[in-house]
Amino acid sequence: MVLTSVALIAGGGLVLAGEGAAGEAVWAAAIVVSLVPLTIDVLRSLLRRDPGVDAIALLAMAGALAMGQYLAGAVVGLMLSGGNALESYSSRRAKRELRSLLERAPQVAHRYEDGALVEIDAEAIATGDRLLVRGGEVVPADGVLAGGVTSIDESAITGESLPVSVAAGSELRSGTLNLGDSIDMVAARPAADSTYAGIVRLVRNAERERAPFVRLADRYAIIFLPVTLIVAALAWILSGDQVRALAVLVVATPCPLILATPIAIISGVSRAARRGIVVKGGGAIEALGDARTVLFDKTGTLTTGEPRISRLRPVGSLEAQRLLFYAASLDQASTHVLAEALVVAARSTGLDLQPPSKTEEDPGQGIEGSVAGRRVALGRPAWLRARGILGVGGLDSANAEASSANAEVSSPTATIAVAIDGTAAGIIEMADTLREDAEEMIEAVRRTGVERLLLVTGDDRLIADRIAAAAGLSEVFAECSPEDKLDVVRSELDRKTGTVVMVGDGVNDAPALAMADVGIAMGARGASAASESADAVLTVDRIDRVADAIRIGRRSLTVARQGIVAGMSLSGLAMGFAAFGYLAPVAGALLQEGIDVAVIFNALRVLRD
Repeated sequence: MVLTSVALIAGGGLVLAGEGAAGEAVWAAAIVVSLVPLTIDVLRSLLRRDPGVDAIALLAMAGALAMGQYLAGAVVGLMLSGGNALESYSSRRAKRELRSLLERAPQVAHRYEDGALVEIDAEAIATGDRLLVRGGEVVPADGVLAGGVTSIDESAITGESLPVSVAAGSELRSGTLNLGDSIDMVAARPAADSTYAGIVRLVRNAERERAPFVRLADRYAIIFLPVTLIVAALAWILSGDQVRALAVLVVATPCPLILATPIAIISGVSRAARRGIVVKGGGAIEALGDARTVLFDKTGTLTTGEPRISRLRPVGSLEAQRLLFYAASLDQASTHVLAEALVVAARSTGLDLQPPSKTEEDPGQGIEGSVAGRRVALGRPAWLRARGILGVGGLDSANAEASSANAEVSSPTATIAVAIDGTAAGIIEMADTLREDAEEMIEAVRRTGVERLLLVTGDDRLIADRIAAAAGLSEVFAECSPEDKLDVVRSELDRKTGTVVMVGDGVNDAPALAMADVGIAMGARGASAASESADAVLTVDRIDRVADAIRIGRRSLTVARQGIVAGMSLSGLAMGFAAFGYLAPVAGALLQEGIDVAVIFNALRVLRD
């Protein structure tokens, strides 16, 4: 581009100075310089049986050289090199959010070894390593804060701009930034298996993939090439003027759709990345743009996926907070899946839990031990009754009352009975609740034009119906195995009414995510199998990003199609003027340059909110 620009300016200066022959020689040299790499590229594309509109540029420049239209040929050379340079710049701008993820990948870590601090490669981090993260450093692996408090910038992972405060025992995710003083952490998994490493792998895959919609643009180009040659030949034959044929070739070079379409798709990938959505290539963006059916898993997708306390029902004069204190203190020694959730919930209320002693656990049934000088037992009501605990029958009626009161707002997952000193003390009901943004997300998805929204879950019908009603979903498939979910997706695909999108988070969702036209995985906390099989991964634990992904897909596809229609229409119109002699080669080259720039900047609109 620089050489052609200099040659054009130098040739023009020579012509104005009265050295016309020398000026035209400089322009001719500019054509030759542009023709060499262009000829190589066109020959390679022909060998791949993938001819593009660069062949039109080759014919236009070669024709200009042969006919002595050196200025027009040099302008075409500038147009081609300038368009390629603009495309390169636009692509870099569009992918800068993706590159920023790669550039933030932790390279080194500081590990404690035999009381000393040793700098190691981040790839060498192993589970259980105690690490030091200095202020201003990126957390190198997923783990747990070993002590103290600090502020963490999670914007690279979640897209949230405000820092979050974390305390001892809190989860830390790789790729986040420590804004406070130096902290110690314990690695929960190797760096290669961390949150950030998984995102980096997804980003690299996304950058390597080529969008199917770009291939669609190439097919348009294959049609456009023979049409251009036919128009140019007719203009020459009917008028007897070969310059008209050259003008037709010039205004058709290069076809704007080849530049505008990939930029629109890449810009869509970039916009999605800014919203915490890693899309594996432009094909998924195109498919999202045509979404008509969306299927949702329940647990961990529409619901939080984490049991939370939905109700505390103490018996007698015992206060609810004291009931929670005794239960959570004892559960610190339990290995049950609900124990950690109960302990976390208690600490979040500010309770100062006491360490239990003399504990005995019956796995899956209950646990008993001493807390603050009192004998505490908690677990299934039947387990407490079998141990001779008094008043357990009253807990059953309280449980029924609580469940009935809760029936319309959440789905009960477990009821924990609590006894103190051999007497029933109350119940703690835990539920997997609907995400706060789920209902709003469903409405937002409907507004994008999606016609069918379905719930597909392995839970029983009663729970599924409650969640579907709360979220605003009209159709429910309950008690589904992974094979059943596949059948539902297959049935929706057979409708052929548009793209089918599946949203899930667990290992059991992976087959359905892979079969759907677009699989969207909740990657912030979801299973790696789901993330690997999905076409798009939400790196932030927010379901509203599903609506964002569809909106971005719609906009990208619309703008890409605009580039095709506008570019080919304007070029076709200009070809008509050139064929009838109303557009000279030089003027046509300048006009085509304007068309190219217009459609490219139109494609960049996808980057804007």
